[in-house]
Formats: sequence, C-alpha cells, structure tokens
Amino acid sequence: EVEWEYAARCGEDTLYAGSDDIDAVAWHYVNSGLELHPVGGKAPNACGLYDMSGNVLEWVQDWYDVYPGDSSDYINNSSGSYRVNRGGSWDSGAPSYARVAFRLRSPPGYRDYNLGFRLARLQ
Repeated sequence: EVEWEYAARCGEDTLYAGSDDIDAVAWHYVNSGLELHPVGGKAPNACGLYDMSGNVLEWVQDWYDVYPGDSSDYINNSSGSYRVNRGGSWDSGAPSYARVAFRLRSPPGYRDYNLGFRLARLQ
C-alpha cells in the first residue's frame, strides 16, 4: 500500500494522482458516463502513470488496518480480514473517493465490476 501511494503521488502533494483537478486525471461518477474507460484517457501523474485516481479501484496486496496517526508511520500487518483498495472508480459516488489518500477495504475473495489491480515491473 505504501508503494501504491508513493507511485500515485510521485513526489507531488496533490489531491488526486497528478492534479488537484479531478477531471484532468480521473474518470469518476460525474464525468465517466457511468462506464469504464480505456487506460490513458486522462492525463498521467508526474511519473507517467495513468488512472491512479478513478476509472477502477485498485486491489492492493496489503491487509487493511487503520493508520496509527501519520501514514508515514504505517507498517502493514502481516495478516487480517480485508485487503486494501485504493484510487476510486468510475462509479464512486463522490470525488473524494478518488483522492490519493482515500482507502477502502474488501475481503480477499471479493470480486466486483469496478475493482482491478495494477501489474508493476521492477527494472
């Protein structure tokens, strides 16, 4: 989860991944036409990553727990009942769900039309 937030922020302190203007970087409830969009239809963040905010909630491998204060102090649990979901989706009911800091949770076996995951490769 920490790596997801680092990639979404990419050194910037913006509300959404790449901008404070949600419409510039995210498909969300108001502008999506209530449907999924191909990746890259909005501007990327500073690292060149698309759709870190909006379009599809991203399933994160980490187990969900509340932050103990500052998120920089957070160390993920090695077990739990829920996995973390980040980034908001095209049908999230409020723009705040697409904020980089927003977190959701779901059981490990949960499946839904607005939940996916991002493959990452280390170079």
